[in-house]
Amino acid sequence: MSVRGLVFDFDGLILETETPAYQAWVEIYREFGHELPKALWLDYIGREGGWFDALEYLEGLAGPQPDRDAITRRRDARKTELVMRVAETAGLRELLTEARARDLRVAVCSSSTPAWVRGHLERLGLTPFFDHIQCRDRPDLRAKPAPDLYLAACAGLGVRPNEAIAFEDSRNGMLAAQAAGMRCVVVPNELTVAMDLEGADHRFESLSAISLRELLGPS
Repeated sequence: MSVRGLVFDFDGLILETETPAYQAWVEIYREFGHELPKALWLDYIGREGGWFDALEYLEGLAGPQPDRDAITRRRDARKTELVMRVAETAGLRELLTEARARDLRVAVCSSSTPAWVRGHLERLGLTPFFDHIQCRDRPDLRAKPAPDLYLAACAGLGVRPNEAIAFEDSRNGMLAAQAAGMRCVVVPNELTVAMDLEGADHRFESLSAISLRELLGPS
């Protein structure tokens, strides 16, 4: 069956927010003389926001913290500072332009909030490239690695899952896409490159390395 749609993860793929999110907590942990295990954070990537409580884990190491809210505010401010320094992923705009030239339907599929995803897409001037933006904005939608968000994204595009290809940077995202019945291209970033991404349909080291003509054939 021919490909009619492309569905892109957001965090870590369109915008490399994964490393800033981790780094901001690493800095907090080190203030208390502890390390945030990378393996634990890697298992968290792609899941819903409440799956892992980094502050609660820190308290398990350093003891209860009376200024919990202040710690969270400092971490969030630092994450925002780091994210705002990050440009869109190299090769993304060219790939989206090629998709438009081929009349493909294009969506974002993210476990993050609509405000987070839409805000950054608008800031980067990327919103016009997308026909549908699917976030976890309803309680009945399970976060990745469940297939719910990808199924909803395909429905939003008006394509069947086997007519779409997912682009992901994480194992949880890859598993979600494949569980939905989609082929998945993985493009790991500097943090997720340490993940087990075996089983992906295709793997590239950057978005710049992807040609839709080579991936899908002539239009």
